[in-house]
Amino acid sequence: MIGTGAAGMAFTDTLLSHSDATVSLVDRRHAPGGHWIDAYPFVHLHQPSAFYGVSSVPLGQGTVSQTGINAGFHEAAGADELCAYYAQVMDQHFLPTGRVRHHPCSDHSIGSDGRHLITSRLTGDVQEVRVRRKLVDTGYLEGRIPATSPPPFEVAEGVRCVPAGDIVRVIEPPERYVVIGTGKTALDTCVWLLLQGVSASAIQWIRPREGWWLNRRFNQPGEGLPEFFAGVGLQFKAMAQATSVDDVFARLEADGFFLRVDTTVAPTMSHGAMVSETELALLRQIGDVVRRGHVRRIERDRIVFDDYSIPTSPGTLHVHCAAVGLARPALRPIFEADRVTLQPMFWSFACYPAALLGVVEATIADTDEKNRLCPPIRYWDEPRDYLSSYLALLAHERARAAHPAITAWAKGTRLNPISGLGAHREHPLVTQTWGELKHYGAAAAANLVSLLR
Repeated sequence: MIGTGAAGMAFTDTLLSHSDATVSLVDRRHAPGGHWIDAYPFVHLHQPSAFYGVSSVPLGQGTVSQTGINAGFHEAAGADELCAYYAQVMDQHFLPTGRVRHHPCSDHSIGSDGRHLITSRLTGDVQEVRVRRKLVDTGYLEGRIPATSPPPFEVAEGVRCVPAGDIVRVIEPPERYVVIGTGKTALDTCVWLLLQGVSASAIQWIRPREGWWLNRRFNQPGEGLPEFFAGVGLQFKAMAQATSVDDVFARLEADGFFLRVDTTVAPTMSHGAMVSETELALLRQIGDVVRRGHVRRIERDRIVFDDYSIPTSPGTLHVHCAAVGLARPALRPIFEADRVTLQPMFWSFACYPAALLGVVEATIADTDEKNRLCPPIRYWDEPRDYLSSYLALLAHERARAAHPAITAWAKGTRLNPISGLGAHREHPLVTQTWGELKHYGAAAAANLVSLLR
């Protein structure tokens, strides 16, 4: 197994619980946790902890936040808690099985003779590992984060430019902050600065694209599941009745399911991240928003775009939030005779599909059947990608019904939000939504096919 991030750990967990496999885990980092090891210190999950991690080990205490921008919502773990969680999973659950070996600070390679080699970054020692079954590659879709990637633009000498996480180390207040980026890192950075008392007038936000964001209110566990399920009904209704991709989003925005920071600008991005309406209100305080495309170069006195420039100054702190977090390489079969390449299959929270692939690998012998059940899709980027990935979800649900072991696991795992819905079957919202799904389900699936042509 190459990689001990969220996907690799979720896959390993279900593989171990559904088979007698032995697993060698190899990662260049010093501990499990993937990008959370390198993440900016004020990052939190945008989804509830209840839906994240490995299936067999709960994350968090199931509490609801009482204060802050997440007040009223279930806890969402921060980077430190996530790193501690994955260390616990490794040390207290994986290694004690006697079927897992962990190789941190190490690289995997395949020699010219086909041998699999693990090389320690600390000592240079090389050991051969015998792959009896398969190589599992979790890094095929590994994205970049600002903490470990240089800015995708030139930075002249003397310009103050730091990745998002380094703003916590500011010693002297800059004249102003310029936040560069459109995604969740940029949103988090702007919100954190505002919460620390930085005036909105001291922040300039360079936002090449406008994005659609999921409303956190519709994505809560426990007592929030009836509204979660109601959101599913809203999506089915919008997808059944819409006349275009844009119309789907317009209808769901009117329902409060989708949000955008600037309601006057048409979004061209939809990465599936969540925000709260409280965060949105903070972000809308920032009035100095620059929409001139991507930054190409920052000089001491100006920021240069393709055919435009804006002034800056030596006293300005430029915050790099512009890494490409979701990689979109060419698709390849997830299951091959000697390899598993983790990729998304449908619209969902991050850890559930990876864990599901572990179950599929452990319980289905035929490679062709595995790939029929789990065709890969690319990570979503544009609004239409959200619809195509949702259509893949509907198809996957139908295909999975033929495999009782997989269906039973999906109904019971906490990583699948809908698995807890049975406790609310008598709730009026749940009853109403089941009726909407029956009414709009077939029409939604058919109309999605038409809208995506």
